[in-house]
Amino acid sequence: MLRWKLVGVADLPERAYAATSDGGSIPYQVSGAGPVDVLIFPATGIPIDLVWAEPGFARVRNRLDGFSRNIWFEQRGWGSSDRNVTPQRGLEEDVANEQLTAVADAVGSEQFALLVFATLGPWALRYAAAHPERVRALVLVDTFASYVHDEDCPWGFPLGFIENQIAELAAEVWGTGSIDFSVPSRKNDNQLREFFARGERLAATPSYAGERVKVTFLQDARDCLSLIRVPTLVLHHRDNAFIRVEAGRYLAEHIDGAKYVEFPGADAYFFFGDADAVIDEIEEFLTGGRSGAFGDVAVSAVVFTDIADSTARAAALGHRAWTALTEEHNRRVRDALARYRGREIKTMGDGFLATFDSAGRAVGCAADIVSGAQGIGLAVRAGIHIGDVEFREGDVMGLPVTIGKRVCDIAAPGQVLITESVRGAIVGSKIGLVGAGQRTLKGVPGSWDLFALSD
Repeated sequence: MLRWKLVGVADLPERAYAATSDGGSIPYQVSGAGPVDVLIFPATGIPIDLVWAEPGFARVRNRLDGFSRNIWFEQRGWGSSDRNVTPQRGLEEDVANEQLTAVADAVGSEQFALLVFATLGPWALRYAAAHPERVRALVLVDTFASYVHDEDCPWGFPLGFIENQIAELAAEVWGTGSIDFSVPSRKNDNQLREFFARGERLAATPSYAGERVKVTFLQDARDCLSLIRVPTLVLHHRDNAFIRVEAGRYLAEHIDGAKYVEFPGADAYFFFGDADAVIDEIEEFLTGGRSGAFGDVAVSAVVFTDIADSTARAAALGHRAWTALTEEHNRRVRDALARYRGREIKTMGDGFLATFDSAGRAVGCAADIVSGAQGIGLAVRAGIHIGDVEFREGDVMGLPVTIGKRVCDIAAPGQVLITESVRGAIVGSKIGLVGAGQRTLKGVPGSWDLFALSD
């Protein structure tokens, strides 16, 4: 077994190669140290050494790491594994099953749960039926036993389409970031599309990928369903356009004792959308309990600031003068954050995002920032909200962050605008407030009572 590390790349799982009987090499990664081993079939088309650069994938991995030891591996002929097998041979039962056993043996896992999603359901079903002594549980997410259209599976693709067209169509879009069906909720996200495009290009050639798609959709493991004797969890998204929900319902109906949970949403990859809901079900199924979403969550006051009319001011002053002015502003902002014990999260264009463990200090700091900006001829707006905020890898997440940004966006130049939640947290202080009316905030439900600092 050959192990390796990538120098200078932080927070990546341990990686190694497992050997097969014909001298082949299967790359795998191990993350987490929980009591349950989970062997995971990645079906995204992205090599496992690249996939963690995308926050959605990394978040799911971190959540799984909280309750299990996870073994991720690359299929034969894909990514950094050996390329000396055809797509057909790579998915034949003896070759496919040996890969799972080889990886499990390499990490010393005698029994493990199998987690599979998207197109690789038949592989997991065949292995679970053939090796009940190794598989302690089966988790099937947005996948199928068969996707060939017939009387039993009317939702599937026609056989002629799979045999004669699907490989060519898949090859045409391979390497372009084909997320329209797999992650439709993010189809307008060009950054994610380019991430997938780069991953596809590094994983396989278009012709190989197209043939692999064809072979994958020709698989049929329906004859194995009655042989499954391990606890099985079937999860499916109701509006999944890639693998239709009927395929998931079919699995649950034909596997004895299977638990079935259906989620709203259309994404075929559960790493996106409400991934926490999916992970909660998996955790409860494998461990008997739920630990909740990953992340360091704390009640925090969120402060956004923004220089008003910055583009026009920059154009009027010129590059050098504008740079000098904004550098002075940034210094004053950071001085204020230090005085009020604020935490700078990041700068965004001409503004700051900061958090505080006190609503009063947040308001006082915002007031000083606005006043300090006026002293050098800048008009700065600020918005403040308070709530449960998740701190994650140099950033903050959660609805309170969105609300804070929306409040800042509608504040007038030179104004500090706060929500009712902040006003309630500073009751009894000497901070003067005036009502600023009830407003709707883009993308946030309901109407919000806002207040401005008085002179």
